[in-house]
Amino acid sequence: MNAYLEIIRPGNAVMAAIAVILMMFVGHYYDLPIIICALIVFVCTGAGNTINDVFDVKIDEINKPNRPIPSGRISLENARNYSYLLFAIGVALSFVCSYMVNSIWPSVIVIPAVIIMYLYARNLKAMPLVGNLTVATLTGFCFVIAGTVIACATNSLKILFISIYLGLFAMFMTLAREIVKDMEDIEGDKLEGARTFPILYGKKIPSIVSIILIVVTTLMCPILYIFKIFNVSYMIIMIVPIIIFLYSAYSLKLDPPEETCAKVSKNLKIAMLISFLAFVVGSFDIFNFIF
Repeated sequence: MNAYLEIIRPGNAVMAAIAVILMMFVGHYYDLPIIICALIVFVCTGAGNTINDVFDVKIDEINKPNRPIPSGRISLENARNYSYLLFAIGVALSFVCSYMVNSIWPSVIVIPAVIIMYLYARNLKAMPLVGNLTVATLTGFCFVIAGTVIACATNSLKILFISIYLGLFAMFMTLAREIVKDMEDIEGDKLEGARTFPILYGKKIPSIVSIILIVVTTLMCPILYIFKIFNVSYMIIMIVPIIIFLYSAYSLKLDPPEETCAKVSKNLKIAMLISFLAFVVGSFDIFNFIF
């Protein structure tokens, strides 16, 4: 793989852009501004991944020597400039998007998100829980920026409220999963001298926090059906992730071993993907069409 493509972690960037595509289907809006929005999220996520590698170069030289920078395929200076270029492209595209929907709000969201990505790579990720919360917030931003673009283009606040709800759903579950991942990696992080939430406070408190986040997110699931935002097919599909969420919360007992944390992290990711599918299907009258 080309080093400049590899360093942006395209799989990760595509997953972020998928949040925008989901909102495109949920909002039934398929015009150019939302496509540009997906491109903005992809480019900015790639820029964030690149600047992460720049600041993590010393760690990667030991743990990930085959990454583009430590392997010498990209110099540190070129990687830094590449991330700045990608950030600049993302911001420039946000201005284009704002112009197309006749609102400054898309840029108002993108610019702080870019700043947060840079600060996360530089120092926020080293701060216990703050780094986890930053990742979760940026995940939620992907939905909100898409909802903002659609709302501005269609003059509909309804889709903005839906995007905020879905953004909170993604943020809470991502935060829970980030904490669980830190619990999974606790021994390796100790060897690297990291100061993660589980290392500083043990597994009991992080487990409780994760369980609360998972349960709260699970309780949020029926809301969009109750308020008739999504149809009954949404709730039918959501039965599967709800079961997985609750089982994951149950699995996170007060001192779960690393193997359990790894399984919970994987299960939460699978459940979130199924939930995203439910969002899309629930926005169409598929169930009524079949029956």
